[in-house]
Amino acid sequence: MTAAAVPAPPAPLTHAQRDAPRDESAYGRLRSMIASGELAAGSWLREANLAERIGVSRTPIREALSRLAAEGLVELSRNKGAQVVDFSPEDVAGLYDVRAGFEPHAVLLSVPNLTDEDVVELAALSARMEAVVANGGDMEGLSALNAAFHGIFIERCGNRHVATALQAVMRPAVVAHTFRKYSGEALRRSMQHHAELVAAAEARDGEWAEAVMRTHILAARNAAGANPSTR
Repeated sequence: MTAAAVPAPPAPLTHAQRDAPRDESAYGRLRSMIASGELAAGSWLREANLAERIGVSRTPIREALSRLAAEGLVELSRNKGAQVVDFSPEDVAGLYDVRAGFEPHAVLLSVPNLTDEDVVELAALSARMEAVVANGGDMEGLSALNAAFHGIFIERCGNRHVATALQAVMRPAVVAHTFRKYSGEALRRSMQHHAELVAAAEARDGEWAEAVMRTHILAARNAAGANPSTR
């Protein structure tokens, strides 16, 4: 099964949204279950079963599945219901190719726009990610922190076209899937990249940050098994 067409993405998260408590709605629960792998790629989702599992009626489940389909995380079939999208290696490689093309430039643009509060938040998120890895690695939690970290740079880049392109490809389910493929060494390297991005942000050195981000994305692509030489 191939991934659904990429829909128009939501606007970048604000700091307040990133600091909000975990979404316990039917949509939030299902999105979390997909990101964590609890609802595996390729699995069929039955409204009645999900409603019983989460403890809600079928109406919010139906609405949640529609939202998830709009995000490209599930695919709706008129006769069969909903299925969790199974991202092929080619799909994942394509997403990382877009990130490698746009995200380093977004970082270059964003560093001059970062506030002192942004830099403090980046450092805090980096430290929290390192703690998650040190404690055994909750991939869902790690992917959420990672999204918040990268989201600060995207939010501050000042170019809505670049931000829109990146929001379309930075899908938590794909990131969580990628993190689960990381070796211990790859995870530690990723955390080192985050720490160096914080250092570049503190120095207000956009070119340094741009170079680190490009290395970071290419290393992530390789860890996900999406290196062009292996396709």
